[in-house]
Amino acid sequence: MKNPPQKKTTTLQPFRSGQIWKMQNSHVLIGEVGKTLVEYKLLKGEVKRGPIRLAGKPALQTFLRDHRAILVQ
Repeated sequence: MKNPPQKKTTTLQPFRSGQIWKMQNSHVLIGEVGKTLVEYKLLKGEVKRGPIRLAGKPALQTFLRDHRAILVQ
């Protein structure tokens, strides 16, 4: 029997306040980081305004991984 192909798992940096993650058409600015939740802003273009969003750490990591985000700062 053949073993199924293994997925490559990439580990992201732990979330810290002030981080900026760059995606293709937008940026994610990390605000407050709690025990299980992260407050962030999803910014499009050069505008620094946007609604504050709240998500669990695993959900945000999956979102950033799926959109191939790169840590800028």
